[in-house]
Amino acid sequence: MTDTIKNSVENLIATVKKNPQLANSVFRASTYSENPGFTVRSEVRGFTVPIDEPRELGGNDTAPNPVELLLAALGGCQEIVYRAFAAVMGIEIDSIEVHAKGYIDLHGFLGLADVPAGFTNISFTTRIVSPASPESISQLAALVEKHCPVQDTLTRPISVSGKVELMQPGDPAGAVEIITTAV
Repeated sequence: MTDTIKNSVENLIATVKKNPQLANSVFRASTYSENPGFTVRSEVRGFTVPIDEPRELGGNDTAPNPVELLLAALGGCQEIVYRAFAAVMGIEIDSIEVHAKGYIDLHGFLGLADVPAGFTNISFTTRIVSPASPESISQLAALVEKHCPVQDTLTRPISVSGKVELMQPGDPAGAVEIITTAV
């Protein structure tokens, strides 16, 4: 498997070097909430990812909530980037675990105080089982910290914009844009 990862990463590097315009990618996800509860269906590349809230937050506890998925995305991205760079560097890794925690003050989400609605702090521990030297793993970790897309997205300001379109039931005229947001 390591050879497959190494070949894939090296081929992608060669392709992007040869055709730099291919480096600009767009990823997409759509979510759908068609019931009065908090259960949401997310569609990503043909995969369905359920989203819900725990019972104590008013959900049915049928799936992770959005902030838990954000932590899972961070851990998953870290593990993938570790595997990719380890393969290219020739570092053998038996297993990787990432344990992430996000700290949130629900006052912001609930509109009870003027505090951030999202995480105020995220921490994680990465556990690697490998016969590699501590120095090799330290070099690998530095590369991952620098090149993990989800960690990069979470640790620097980025532009986020959106709009709200109102669709009236049975109205063939289409959507009416009512709000545009920019952060």
